[in-house]
Amino acid sequence: MGERVLVTGGAGFIGRAVTKELLNRGNEVRVLDSLIEQVHGDRERPEDFPDDAELIVGDIRNKDVVGHSLKDIDSIIHLAAEVGVGQSMYAVERYTSVNETGSAVLFEALIDRPVRRVVTASSMSIYGEGLYEDADGKLVQNAERKARTSDTQSWDPLDTEGRPLTPIPTPEWKQPSLASIYALGKYVQERQTLIMTQAYGMEGTCLRLFNVYGPGQALSNPYTGVLAIFSSRLLNGQPPLIFEDGEQRRDFVYVGDVARAFCDALVNPQANGEVFNIGSGVDRNVKDVAQSIARALQRNAIEPEIAAKARVGDIRHCFCDGSKAADKLGFRAEKDFDEGIAELAEWVARQSASDRVDEARAELEAKGLVA
Repeated sequence: MGERVLVTGGAGFIGRAVTKELLNRGNEVRVLDSLIEQVHGDRERPEDFPDDAELIVGDIRNKDVVGHSLKDIDSIIHLAAEVGVGQSMYAVERYTSVNETGSAVLFEALIDRPVRRVVTASSMSIYGEGLYEDADGKLVQNAERKARTSDTQSWDPLDTEGRPLTPIPTPEWKQPSLASIYALGKYVQERQTLIMTQAYGMEGTCLRLFNVYGPGQALSNPYTGVLAIFSSRLLNGQPPLIFEDGEQRRDFVYVGDVARAFCDALVNPQANGEVFNIGSGVDRNVKDVAQSIARALQRNAIEPEIAAKARVGDIRHCFCDGSKAADKLGFRAEKDFDEGIAELAEWVARQSASDRVDEARAELEAKGLVA
């Protein structure tokens, strides 16, 4: 028999996939979502929101709304958050308010209405740079990049002797390096989850998501996942904009796999009190990814625009060591990347999108966040 599950942020890209997976597993689902315009446009209800899920439109920071949403709830998947590294560096109050205070409101409400378990969405952004090895094979957790002062200077982190560091998969034990307000807020959400659930007799789990992609992303939101941003540009006949040189490496994981991970983490006894990386375990450079989506959308002739500039808060390389999730959750990503890209492209081709990338870049440059 399933549970009554509250999904905060459940009308968003990942939230809708999680909601569908929960329903498929026999749960009843209530969604709390503010349906902000940046993500949802002016729709009152997302097109593909499941009919058999209850939707409460409200703000996670509103105590009365949160209290109402918790009535008769058995467990929670907490996804509600403002998302975007770049935007978080100037919309500081908004990101801090929604991500940190919003979670605080939720956990304070849970003191009087405890649930069995809370699974919270965290982010790979908390790592800052991923894990590296130096030329001697020693692990480097605190790799940092110096600001480039010439075009010949390496984009990659170097060791103290100026030798290049080699990126390797990043495990959960790697120390955080919080390089953006967004990353700071996600780490606060993690700690709130683990501290408050333990203090009040609940169970808590956090999933550090790597780069999630798939059908249903907010194509008109210039601060969403990079594949959605690339798709929006291509759909409008514009080249994907890539900061730095395009060789930065990331881990792209399909939204359906991520939904499965959340639902597994909600019920697996070994998940309590733990933090897990959720990724594909395969690293790809951003330029290749842009070319992959261009091919899938039959926009091969549109070459990416390489900005050769960096954004404040961006990191060079970070990709997933998923061995802990495999061992304790039994989770492994299943979707083949090319197959996932094809599904994304098929969905994107049926959409219309406003290309706001130039507008977003202008905002970042005006605030001195691009160099």
